[in-house]
Amino acid sequence: MNIHEFQAKEIFQEYGIPVPRGCVADTPSQAWLVAEDMGITCVLKAQVHSGGRGKAGGIRIAQSKDEVMRLAEEMIGTHLVTRQTGPEGKLVRRVLVEETVPISRELYLGITVDRSRKAIVVMASSRGGMEIEETAGTVPQAIQYESVDPRTGLQDFQARKLAYSLGLEDSSVRLMSKIVKSLYQIFIEYDCSLVEINPLVITQNSELLALDAKLVLDDNALFRHRDLQRLRDFSQENSVEIKAAALGFSYIKMDGNIGCMVNGAGLAMTTLDMIKLHGGSAANFLDVGGGPTAEGATNAFRLILGDPAAKGIFVNIFGGISRCDVMAQGIVEALKKTDTQIPLVVRLQGTFADEGRQILENSGLNIVFKEGFEEAALTIVELVRKEDPK
Repeated sequence: MNIHEFQAKEIFQEYGIPVPRGCVADTPSQAWLVAEDMGITCVLKAQVHSGGRGKAGGIRIAQSKDEVMRLAEEMIGTHLVTRQTGPEGKLVRRVLVEETVPISRELYLGITVDRSRKAIVVMASSRGGMEIEETAGTVPQAIQYESVDPRTGLQDFQARKLAYSLGLEDSSVRLMSKIVKSLYQIFIEYDCSLVEINPLVITQNSELLALDAKLVLDDNALFRHRDLQRLRDFSQENSVEIKAAALGFSYIKMDGNIGCMVNGAGLAMTTLDMIKLHGGSAANFLDVGGGPTAEGATNAFRLILGDPAAKGIFVNIFGGISRCDVMAQGIVEALKKTDTQIPLVVRLQGTFADEGRQILENSGLNIVFKEGFEEAALTIVELVRKEDPK
């Protein structure tokens, strides 16, 4: 679960990580009141769940009352389009109004789980302000790593090592070490999958400030943090993904035009790869799980049908715990409630596969059956290409 920058900064402050003075505003008038309290020159930052806001016009400097009001009005209620949001953008419901800071240096600091290292990893870089993926791709040597054993936690020498690797002076090393340890404490206590400060700035007065803040909570641990669920902003999330989660499905919206209904995350990911291999592109990732009912299968299928980007559907079921006849019954019930004419390719293998195919054949619906995985993927790609040549 993502939370907004202003929410993450409130948590940072509780752990002693310094941040600029500021306050969130829902209206241009509120933005002006905040700016007036801090000083006329201020920064307005659109609060959306996306990086790259600065390049997209989501971070603006105002130097007068009129400018504060105008910029806040331009931001609030609009959709900010960044490289991460896609063309639909993210709705800006509020802005964070902060004091301007005289910056001497910009650093990067982040903590995540690195699966390749099989450890929690603290990352630091002297190239703050840039997206860390861009830095890793262009100047990988500019990123310093410290792997942390969760049994012993982050050690003091590791925090100091990272600070010295950035070429900081002794006074700044102490401040940096404290911030690193506090950030690690947040990461552990809040069950995060990512915490990030980009940039972490050194001011002209030699202070360290978290100019930005990103905190991502592991959804699987939210049951331990009921109080944090109030921070969730559903306006920043895909409505279909929210509905799918409520139904118990793993669903992720993607940019392609082939809807996929698969049981099992591994098979679902392989299905996306197979579609891509044959020149197609998936409209979604949808894992219906190990043992859905006919009603569950119907709901899952209707999720795909509700996506206007889906110009064809590929159902790829391997029945182990799941029963192919139950899945087939759900597909029939969903199709009978719609008048969709888009191509549908079905592959059923495993438990009650013959019975499932019989149900679909007797339905009288226009369904293409394929036995082989690769053949089925190639077929749906070709059928969709005829329907949607773009």
